[in-house]
Amino acid sequence: MLRDFPISESPSLRARIDEWLADPDPSSSPTPRLAATVMFVRDAAAGVEVFMLRRVATMAFAPRMMVFPGGGVDSRDAEESLPWAGPSPAEWASRLRVDESRARELVAAAVREVFEECGVLLAGPTPDSIVEDVASEHWREQRRRLLDREASLSQVLQEHGLLLRSDLLGYRAHWVTPVFEARRYDTRFFTAAVPSGHRADDQTTEADLAAWVRPAELLQAWESGEALMLPPTVVAVEEVAAAASAAEFIAEQPVIETVQPELVDTGSGLVMRADLPR
Repeated sequence: MLRDFPISESPSLRARIDEWLADPDPSSSPTPRLAATVMFVRDAAAGVEVFMLRRVATMAFAPRMMVFPGGGVDSRDAEESLPWAGPSPAEWASRLRVDESRARELVAAAVREVFEECGVLLAGPTPDSIVEDVASEHWREQRRRLLDREASLSQVLQEHGLLLRSDLLGYRAHWVTPVFEARRYDTRFFTAAVPSGHRADDQTTEADLAAWVRPAELLQAWESGEALMLPPTVVAVEEVAAAASAAEFIAEQPVIETVQPELVDTGSGLVMRADLPR
């Protein structure tokens, strides 16, 4: 299903598009970096809400954009020593259509990034429990260690006798950044609920806003130009807006195909065109 998206009013994006149009050379496009992002959802009086960040204006990629917590894969995310519970890396490999090592690092990156960025740790001492009190000074120090690459996720979990809970993640989408971007990502979108006793916070330095949002309100702000979102985020927020409940949204297993938007001149202006799974 082809869908056209308006070009964001972000000055940096506009500048990059103009640069690309002046000399469109796909061979010069960087190889996309593997990445993972997590859509935390919850039930609220007005419907399902989703936790989002607004990236600071100084970010090299997607400045001022509304996004979900996440980021690039770290080479140590693939460590085989990573304590694990829930569907195995082999099971995730089948679901993600990658090899076992890559599946391990994508799931690990999702868990690590949301802990670094918003203080939610999807891990527990047993396969059916969750670690408590990750808001303490001790756990803030663990976040810093991960952010500064002083320790891997595997090391932190082993030191605290914890298992990564891969069963808490759902799998939602797979998007690749267009070729004209100077920074490109091959991103898997996961879903999850914030475990009881945890709170998604705003302590990341990469965002100037972190909050639970009502999808319909955010979409309205995007349509009016008050909020900036890239096509993958728009589609994801629309899907949250249509969800009957957070639990059902996480449990869904939609058809997933790789989506890579393209820059297209429609004759009346440039758009980002994406071929979406039906």
